[in-house]
Amino acid sequence: MTDATPETGIRYPFDTPPAEGQAVEVAPGILWLRLPLPMALDHVNVFALDDGDGWTVVDTGFASKRAKAIWEGLLAGPLAGKPVTRVIVTHYHPDHIGLAGWFQSRGAELVTTRTSWLYARMLVLDEHPLPVAEAVEFQRRAGVGADRLASYAATRPFNFADVVAALPPGFTRIREGDVVTAGGRRWQVRCGDGHAPEHATLWSVEDGLILGGDQLLPGISANIGVYPTEPDADPLTEWLDSCAQFQPLAREDQLVLPGHKLPFTGLPLRLRQMIDNHEGALARLLDHLATPQVAAGCFLPLFKRQIDGPEFGMALVESVAHLNCLRQRGQVTRHLSEDGAWLWQAC
Repeated sequence: MTDATPETGIRYPFDTPPAEGQAVEVAPGILWLRLPLPMALDHVNVFALDDGDGWTVVDTGFASKRAKAIWEGLLAGPLAGKPVTRVIVTHYHPDHIGLAGWFQSRGAELVTTRTSWLYARMLVLDEHPLPVAEAVEFQRRAGVGADRLASYAATRPFNFADVVAALPPGFTRIREGDVVTAGGRRWQVRCGDGHAPEHATLWSVEDGLILGGDQLLPGISANIGVYPTEPDADPLTEWLDSCAQFQPLAREDQLVLPGHKLPFTGLPLRLRQMIDNHEGALARLLDHLATPQVAAGCFLPLFKRQIDGPEFGMALVESVAHLNCLRQRGQVTRHLSEDGAWLWQAC
């Protein structure tokens, strides 16, 4: 973090997001669009960069009939009939890569990190009618109750193929340090981890614009989760390390164009907030673990409220992430209970 620029707080130069099917110009040659999502976080931001004879689009929204219809309207309206010739995907999550394959089928080039493409390509082909045994066991290890666990095991899980268009072979790789030209600017690729591995952010060389994806969000915390694919992973340490690595690059005047919520300035403060938010949660969790707890019993200290219903799954994977971080720091131990759940306790 630079010490030369005084902090003035987080500000939002654009207080009204674009309406469905509309666009807001946030800088010369850059349009801000929004696609709806069928969940509590009900939108994803998409940015269109004017390349003259076509557009580079950063992220895409879910693959759905509604989203495709919105895109058709955008292409005919705010995008002035010019084609999308390139799609840059910040990370592999469905709300960001969902329609990348659809755009490819219409002639666009897909540009993303190798990790994002491999994860998305694997997951869109990995469709299951019921949760696999390892996913059920992950829930059991996290202390999910018997009734909820039985319901989970008998219910069709979320599949990438539900909301992500088929991804054909072929993409263009970007990685840390690369420079991409789009919208009349050169953008340096800087990658973060934790929310998604090798998540690309794009920092304009010419002016203070940053395409932040979900790595740089205002007001809300990106989900940091552990999943059955890597149950002992420590993504929270990766997230904290990434925030720290971005701090020397952050300036007060930079305009961050995030994957959700509103464009904002004040990145130095926001990075510190993101670090402090999780360090505070880890401290509360460690106090909670004075007595043994399962991951599903740690929501209150982490989120300051009990969580049930649709948000339960996201809370569970984030709870495991915080516990794995404390274990990596040597501050907690765990052992299996008689019913097969990990019991975590402060050392």
